[in-house]
Amino acid sequence: MPNVVSVVFRDGGRIYHFDPNGLALMPGDHVVVDTARGLDFGKIVKETQELAAKDVPPGLKRVVRKATAADLATVTANKELEREARDVCEELIAQLGLDMKLVSAELTFDAKKVIFSFFAEERVDFRELVAKLNDRLKRRVELKQVTARDEARMIGGYGGCGRRLCCSLFAGDQEPVSIRMAKDQSLPLNPTKISGVCGRLMCCLKYEHAVYVEFKKRAPKKGAIIQTPSGEGKVVELLATGDAVTVDHGEGRVTTYRLSDLEIAKEER
Repeated sequence: MPNVVSVVFRDGGRIYHFDPNGLALMPGDHVVVDTARGLDFGKIVKETQELAAKDVPPGLKRVVRKATAADLATVTANKELEREARDVCEELIAQLGLDMKLVSAELTFDAKKVIFSFFAEERVDFRELVAKLNDRLKRRVELKQVTARDEARMIGGYGGCGRRLCCSLFAGDQEPVSIRMAKDQSLPLNPTKISGVCGRLMCCLKYEHAVYVEFKKRAPKKGAIIQTPSGEGKVVELLATGDAVTVDHGEGRVTTYRLSDLEIAKEER
């Protein structure tokens, strides 16, 4: 089976597979890789692994080398050029009166092309903007419209939990989030409670979703009368993350039991 390594090109970005080319690579290593748009700079996020031939993406390209000091210097220089390109683009957007918000400016590793990402509620005719950018920057220019969630991923920040935004922290985290996930977790369907800084459903809703679904298959329903190690009682609360339920035995006796304890009590009956 062929070996591959997993590479991302920005924090929280999509994961791409590459042939490690016989190099000893570890998560955190910076590498220069061959891509459809030429050489690019990325970071290893998973160590070398074997994939079944059917799972290997077609046209698998190679890691060219571990990043050298010169490569890192190139990336630093490109960052400065990206800041300049961003300033020019924002200036031209204002001049042209375009209803769009510039999110990022990304220079390819060879510095021949600038990719601008922007957010807009509606489609934007940016043909004149592209022409003016080509003229000012003397490089090929590409503009792409992104979603509010992509905007948050690219800009980064902190959520209400005090941690970095999941979308910018976890590589390859592009799975969709649905309102069904909030319902399955019995969360209040209040947009202010379950929305992230991007205004969309919080990414973290999907992380525990499978736990809640699996828990509900095994747990008694709320209000059910069940047998426990301390006798019969009524289920008053479901605690999915603790794999437990709270039971009211009456006369002020309320006890929390793990589902495994309830299974033992059921078998002893």
